[in-house]
Amino acid sequence: MRQDDKTLVILSPAFPANESETYWIPFMQLMVKALKKNYPELNIIALAFLYPGLESTYRWNGVQVISFGGMYKNKFHHILLWRKTWKALKKIHREHKIIGLFSAWCGECAFIGKYFAKRHSLRHISWICGRDALKTNKWVRFIRPRSDELAAMSPFLVKEFSKNHGIIPAHIIPNAIDPVMFTPSEHPERKIDILGAGSLVVLKQYDLFVEVIATVKQSLPTVRALQCGDGDERTKLESLIKKLELEDNMELLGSKKHEEVISLMQQTKLFLHTSSFEGFGGVCLEALYAGAHVISFHYPLDHPVPHWHVAANKKEMASKAIEILQDRNTDYSPVLVFSMDDSAKMLMTLYETVAV
Repeated sequence: MRQDDKTLVILSPAFPANESETYWIPFMQLMVKALKKNYPELNIIALAFLYPGLESTYRWNGVQVISFGGMYKNKFHHILLWRKTWKALKKIHREHKIIGLFSAWCGECAFIGKYFAKRHSLRHISWICGRDALKTNKWVRFIRPRSDELAAMSPFLVKEFSKNHGIIPAHIIPNAIDPVMFTPSEHPERKIDILGAGSLVVLKQYDLFVEVIATVKQSLPTVRALQCGDGDERTKLESLIKKLELEDNMELLGSKKHEEVISLMQQTKLFLHTSSFEGFGGVCLEALYAGAHVISFHYPLDHPVPHWHVAANKKEMASKAIEILQDRNTDYSPVLVFSMDDSAKMLMTLYETVAV
């Protein structure tokens, strides 16, 4: 029986299997929580295509999640995955009043979301989050999105998507933080000089991070640097740390819970983000609100943000880091760029015409 509730269906490659898995697509977790907080009457159903690895239906912070366990499946199984997600969407459509579909990334999820929405005259929005803006994203040619069906995380991603796919996203729904997560620090002193956080994969270029620390050490011999995250590059980075004689200066902490990373940020002077490509890194926004300065190779916005510095190369990054760390007058006050509450409200305005 079809209910009169207003239901937003979220399609995502992954979703946390339980409430302790804060590391799975944290920006989507924050968005869903912000939607629940600001629109308590809204019914949210999340479809997780790949992770969790098992097919199941469960509750996450009051939200119904349907997982299809599609991770590590071959092409044949992906066709079955599409049939299962389509079937689930049909059931949701029969039982609820869908105000729209919201897909994370302009990829496989958006492919299903776009054509289901078209079939049933529903509103569908793809959230362009990062590498899906690149020319290598072949899904765009199959999705064939209209401009008004696209929301980018940042002005940078609007330009990238337009340049690579010839379609200008009509909307911007910025990545953001939840200020409530930032409780007063138990460690008011900033004893960590430099922090990094992210998966240890080639894209993140943590070899450059290590090399920057080595350069900084020449001017600041006791510099202390930490990195949170794990991945395939760990063994290579451990060897590089040893080669550059940084064992007393740098430590790889491995994976940490979201709240643990934030606590470390509140004890940090400088956050380095060495990724070769970034749509709008949530870790940078969190580091800024934790009071740390940020240096990155890429800048996602079209206006300046206090305490966010951009370096053209490794040499510039090291030089700026030394300058900030040596300056006794460096200001470590929090900087709020965007709140996820505001991003959730921006998103819901796109569905208002069908939510009445």
